[in-house]
Amino acid sequence: MSPDVDGQARQHRLSPARMLDLDPLVDDPATRIVVCCGSGGVGKTTTAAALGLRAAERGRKVVVLTIDPARRLAQSMGIDSLDNTPRRVKGVEGDGELHAMMLDMKRTFDEIVEAHADPERASAILANPFYQSLSAGFAGTQEYMAMEKLGQLRARDEWDLIVVDTPPSRSALDFLDAPKRLGSFLDGKLIRVLLAPAKVGGRAGMKFLNVGMSMMTGVLGKLLGGQLLKDVQTFVSAMDSMFGGFRTRADATYKLLQAPGTAFLVVAAPERDALREAAYFVERLAAEDMPLAGLVLNRVHGSGAARLSAERALAAAENLEESRIVDQEDGKAGVRNSPDTDGSSESPASDPVSAEGSPAADRTVEQLTAGLLRLHAERMRLLSREQRTRDRFTARHPEVAVAEVAALPGDVHDLAGLRDIGTRLAAARPELPETADG
Repeated sequence: MSPDVDGQARQHRLSPARMLDLDPLVDDPATRIVVCCGSGGVGKTTTAAALGLRAAERGRKVVVLTIDPARRLAQSMGIDSLDNTPRRVKGVEGDGELHAMMLDMKRTFDEIVEAHADPERASAILANPFYQSLSAGFAGTQEYMAMEKLGQLRARDEWDLIVVDTPPSRSALDFLDAPKRLGSFLDGKLIRVLLAPAKVGGRAGMKFLNVGMSMMTGVLGKLLGGQLLKDVQTFVSAMDSMFGGFRTRADATYKLLQAPGTAFLVVAAPERDALREAAYFVERLAAEDMPLAGLVLNRVHGSGAARLSAERALAAAENLEESRIVDQEDGKAGVRNSPDTDGSSESPASDPVSAEGSPAADRTVEQLTAGLLRLHAERMRLLSREQRTRDRFTARHPEVAVAEVAALPGDVHDLAGLRDIGTRLAAARPELPETADG
């Protein structure tokens, strides 16, 4: 190997210290929560399910919480549908158990109301039009309810390990921001104004209502409509006693995410935008004192002939094609000028230029070979781009361990596919070759 090629090999080799070994993580009884996060479309759901299956088959009792509306997780686990109740997955090998569930955002919100309000007040809240709108689609509600459900699952202490597939949102940071956003909403000036009349009470309350609230409600009534404003006031009054509970539980779950028993896995594809957001998320986790286990790099492409560079493959293809062009012209000229073949009635099979081992057959082999060489060159260019993208991330964050998972020819639809992904996750070896540019 030349010095230049050897230098490229060292550049692209991922050191053992940077390889993420996931088996010790899921085997450790101290690990109670694994959170898979990252931008959309990078394989968080598949990673969470595969990790959960591997942990279960290594003896742990696992529940996987997904917030993926595509329902791929249920299909891959052989379950008709998932809902807000953990369901046991059949077909798990080994001594452990695997359960799976899909967050029902509204049902989780309803459960909170039912658990923390007396029956009469709970019924009033659940029937309130503003609550129904809030619980179904308020910005950040899904992420907040995912945090609530995580807190509920951990409090039950029924599972050894909880694997969380974070919500599919535009920003991977929404999962961490949701409790603060909802807390800001509950502590906001609008809520305090709407609560003020009920809290002041008596003549003072009426005076406040007549002076300050009349102005405020007049403006809000024009903006929101009188009925909606009344619904909001009724909702706020009924929920007043629960607001503190929301904030308390949000704070507790946030601290749970910072605890030593929690591990974050940032999931990304070897693409510039995905790894840029992954880098931003790694920095945010560090700023929030969240325990990061490492990066899972999904859908990495490889090659069994990585030592053949794109340049050499293209050069070989061009040599074959140039040689074929020359041979083809001579061959055609020879056939056209031969008196033996002029007007001949011989079948094509007896033609010396088309028989097996003849120049025509050789040209077909050369065409196929040149085409394969060009395909290989394209693959090596793709590998080189993925390597450069990964290397930029590892140069920026050398402290982050990386697990690489090869790109598969199709989607994962069953436990066997998830098991294969889990094996690849735990392989602790780079999928990208060492010398793709060599």
